[in-house]
Amino acid sequence: MAYKVVKFGGSNLKDIFGIKNILNAITNYDQPLIIVVSAFYGVTNGLVEAIDLSLKGKLRLNSYINELYTEKLKIIEETVSSEIVIQEFKKELEKRLDKLKGFFLGINYIKDVPPFVYDEILSYGERLSSLVLFYILKYAGIDCEEALPEDIGLITDGEFKNATINFELTPLYLKENLRKDKTYVVPGFYGVSEEGRITLLGRGGSDYSAAAIAACLNAESLDLWKDVKGFLSADPNIVEDAVKVEYLTYKEAAELAYFGSKILHPRTPEPLAKQNIPVRILNIYDAFNGIVPLTIINGKKKISEGVVKSVSFSDDFGLLKLHGSGVGIKPGILAKSTVVLDNAGINIKSVITSQTTINILLSSDDLIKAKRIITGKDIHGINEVEIEDRISLIAAVGEGLTLRSGIAGRIFTAVARKGINVKIISFGASSVAMYFIVDKKDRNETVSQIHHEFFVHEFCCEACV
Repeated sequence: MAYKVVKFGGSNLKDIFGIKNILNAITNYDQPLIIVVSAFYGVTNGLVEAIDLSLKGKLRLNSYINELYTEKLKIIEETVSSEIVIQEFKKELEKRLDKLKGFFLGINYIKDVPPFVYDEILSYGERLSSLVLFYILKYAGIDCEEALPEDIGLITDGEFKNATINFELTPLYLKENLRKDKTYVVPGFYGVSEEGRITLLGRGGSDYSAAAIAACLNAESLDLWKDVKGFLSADPNIVEDAVKVEYLTYKEAAELAYFGSKILHPRTPEPLAKQNIPVRILNIYDAFNGIVPLTIINGKKKISEGVVKSVSFSDDFGLLKLHGSGVGIKPGILAKSTVVLDNAGINIKSVITSQTTINILLSSDDLIKAKRIITGKDIHGINEVEIEDRISLIAAVGEGLTLRSGIAGRIFTAVARKGINVKIISFGASSVAMYFIVDKKDRNETVSQIHHEFFVHEFCCEACV
């Protein structure tokens, strides 16, 4: 029997009702599972805030640890009626929180957060989730074990905050440490370096954890239980008549995730594509209806009638604009700029150049830091450094975008009808996606107009156009 990996996100772990939905979903399977869980809703952000407060000497540590203890114990007491199981859980919970408390005491003492300490602390969101779910499943009579990444050998490349799974070593360890006849509960979001250091897999990395485990075990599928109705043709908060996208390729799903869709982590499809392991998106609120995938992601390429399958957006980008006469063609300017940004740990999303301006697309959180660094380096040829942060990145995604003529023309004609100004266009960097930048105030109208062109206008008769 092949392994089956399922993953539950933080939004499924908000309260007792979410836990019951998870139990409903698990009972649909007639085989042992590898269950990957995220942190309880809001816990990771709380840990980040606690680190900041600790650095400033303002964290009320005992109160914070007690809050975590009370929150997790409340879930168990509402779900489990066995006093023996509750007491076992209390002991394990206290052990983990004591360790977490020790890391915060260390921060308070040295007034610094080394990278390995930062990663270790943030991993506790998932460690607490897996502990809670393990005891709930154990009480429900499911033959299961909790399996921490450091114990089963989920090996990474050792990079802190944004590590990558080592796909040479990890399969060997996982196959040795995980049995097919037992259900395991695994905390997502982190792995362990060859030296034994805890390393995070990037924010939202629990999806990637699950995908990596599925790939390493050559699993039958990866099932992601979410609180959404699968991938849609646009954000339903903007487009009321958005339709479900039943099938996506790995590339399409990755691009949609990169360009703003919150349904899965952008790196999730990466480890699964080589073995063609499907990703199935399921709605946790429909778990009582059985296993009904809403969107299936696999390697089958299909060009839809209108080519565009979905329109996504992201407000999490910003532009760093390097101005100067000939900056786009003078040798060395772009290289020097990107090297200093890379050395500062700033990830460059994209670069688009012209004769007088180099436009560097960054995370909006990195803009001010990037401007300060470039300005401080006084790179010859750069006369002015400017940032533009009130922008939205709009992406149209679908197999055939670069093969079918007229698609870009239809997109920009639709946008132009509303007089929306397009700042920058990138077409051809991906075979399944094109993106462009507009003012943030124009974001909703832009998404609506493109969606109407490809999902409404496409099917209208001449009389209704």
